[in-house]
Amino acid sequence: MRQFGATIILAAWALPLCWMLAASVAPEAALFEGGIGPPTLAHYRAIFAERHFWRPVANSLVVAGTTAALAILIGTPTAYAVARLRLPGARWILAGVLAVSVFPQIAIVPTLFLLLRTAGLLDTYPGLVLPYLTFSLPLAVWLLAAFFRRVPRGLEEAALMDGATPLRAALLVVLPVAAPAIATTAILVFLYAWNEFLFALSFTLGPERQTAPVAIALLRGRYQVPWGQVLAAAVVASLPVAAVVLAVQRRIVSGLTAGAVKG
Repeated sequence: MRQFGATIILAAWALPLCWMLAASVAPEAALFEGGIGPPTLAHYRAIFAERHFWRPVANSLVVAGTTAALAILIGTPTAYAVARLRLPGARWILAGVLAVSVFPQIAIVPTLFLLLRTAGLLDTYPGLVLPYLTFSLPLAVWLLAAFFRRVPRGLEEAALMDGATPLRAALLVVLPVAAPAIATTAILVFLYAWNEFLFALSFTLGPERQTAPVAIALLRGRYQVPWGQVLAAAVVASLPVAAVVLAVQRRIVSGLTAGAVKG
């Protein structure tokens, strides 16, 4: 019974993806006739030769990769300090972090737009990375703090008894244990930044800095939507994410379950 249920869930998840892949190589006329037709690569040639879709994909890679790197670089020591050190008001800090992470994006778009325009950061990579950090950094801090709380304190105490400084114990003892959780958090932040649409649409002014989700949304013409090109672009935009997830799927699972071990 469980296998049957898992098969149904897998089919419901995979069917839209398979249809998207098949429709992306179907002639445009066949899509409107309710069929697939003989396969063709015309849509893929069009998005790269005419639409220059490689540019938004590269922009997404730069923005998402930079956001994930900064979120981990800043969020890891912050989460460690909140979870392991005796900081006054640590619970309130985490509560504030959680409040920021669930705050609606649309509510701060006008303010961020004015700030970025004043700073001259509209239509730039920093103009996207900094707004992304407003939501990805709280996510990273919250996830990593939850994991650091569950790392046995005996590991650090043993290192301190062997003569290590608190900083050295954190770097050489705790961080290697936390590597799966850090990798998982980095991947989740990368996926968030890769799929983000509202900020990317609001803070880019032309195709030079548009990300993949925005470029796909703007593929539509004045009188019609080139669905073949839209589906082809969606497939191309999904490949980097799928490659990252498949390459590190074991680490993702170990990172998500690591925090369940109590010290």
